Amino acid sequence: MVNYVDPRATIGKQTVLGRFVVIYENVSIGDGCVIGNGVVIHPGSIIGGNVRIDDNTVIGKQPMKAANSATTKDEQLPPAIIGDDCIIGTSVVIYAGSVLGKRVLAADLSSIRENVTIGDYTIIGRGAAVENFCKIGSYCKLETNVYITAYSELEDRVFVAPCVATSNDNFVGRTKERFKYFKGVTIKKGGRVGVNATILPGKVIGEDTLVAAGALVTSDTPPRKIIAGVPGKVFRDVPAEQLLENQ
Repeated sequence: MVNYVDPRATIGKQTVLGRFVVIYENVSIGDGCVIGNGVVIHPGSIIGGNVRIDDNTVIGKQPMKAANSATTKDEQLPPAIIGDDCIIGTSVVIYAGSVLGKRVLAADLSSIRENVTIGDYTIIGRGAAVENFCKIGSYCKLETNVYITAYSELEDRVFVAPCVATSNDNFVGRTKERFKYFKGVTIKKGGRVGVNATILPGKVIGEDTLVAAGALVTSDTPPRKIIAGVPGKVFRDVPAEQLLENQ
């Protein structure tokens, strides 16, 4: 067993480390954690109690800035924070400057970028990507291969089905003017988005609205409506028995 644990790191009672683990300076890991093989935890990261981190995951990685990046800044970010009772899957990357609440599940191969907050009891599905400067509420569920673009906000109890795509650039990467108008999507409390739907930059999904599978959202949606089609239009009201208040 060959591990590297910096002497300035703090590891709680009954925490178990796998093989080839790297824990850098000033990392704090709570009691009762299970750290898998090949895990790397970058300087200053804070891991709560009873956290499970599976093989080959990276916590607290500083972002890389491409020469032409529109959203990544060249700066040293504060450490990542992982709340109590979280489960972090295999080959997950959680960047510096991100904060996860308690009992968050980040499934295998997911990516949580810098300056992201994720509320309690939220699930980030397998292969899902949450880009930088996003805020994800509590009790949300982002399923397999969901893509949440930078500068987005999802309020509490939002459901996003597999392969949903969101965007933040109406200029599609052309002209300097685009830098003034970057804006992610907003999904209000209880909003639901069906499989393979696409939401265009800056659009707001209303509270308790359901976006149907394959829909293209090109304008803000009213609350408690079903939006379907390309482009998305109001189809009908969300059935009363499906409303969040009736669950």
